[in-house]
Amino acid sequence: MPRVRVHQHVNPLSPFYRQEPTPVDIEAVFADPERPLLLDIGCARGRFLLRMAAAEPKWNYLGVEIREPLVEEANRLASETGLTNLHYAFCNAMLWLDRLLEGLPAGILQAVTIQFPDPWFKKKHAKRRMVNEEMVATIARQLAPGGKVFVQTDIEFLADEMFGLFRNDDRFRESQITANPFPVKTEREKAVEGKELPVFRSIFERR
Repeated sequence: MPRVRVHQHVNPLSPFYRQEPTPVDIEAVFADPERPLLLDIGCARGRFLLRMAAAEPKWNYLGVEIREPLVEEANRLASETGLTNLHYAFCNAMLWLDRLLEGLPAGILQAVTIQFPDPWFKKKHAKRRMVNEEMVATIARQLAPGGKVFVQTDIEFLADEMFGLFRNDDRFRESQITANPFPVKTEREKAVEGKELPVFRSIFERR
């Protein structure tokens, strides 16, 4: 299948990306909706979840991505692969994660990953960064007690900013780590490690 070409950066505050998503219906998108759910926010082309769904089939996997063509491509690939524990949703998670997840059964969300989000380096663009107080609060409300949030980036100031948002919410307890706890790595992670550059990682557990 040819690779879908899309813009690497999209402005999440532009009118097109402010549209409200339809809440995800796990009864409709997963063959066994009672499995624990892992949510990957900002999943890009979704290859991390594609490999995770095959490697750890006792979980369901939901990827959220702001670039709709990538979501369509990822869902096609998941369908062609025959994976019934994997689904991708088009959503501006910075603004609408609460709406997307509002129908989830209590306790079903047991893991969240946020990996290498766009840093939006310029100070005037800081408000476009994906992880904000509202997102952290939504994750805290939806995540099962004992559930974990894995956050990683190769940008130190962005790590400080994201980790700080979770540290400031007393519903989370932090565990500092040096390695990725998952059996799968994103393409970005492999590229950074291949250059022997640092990756900043942390895990936050729902109290």
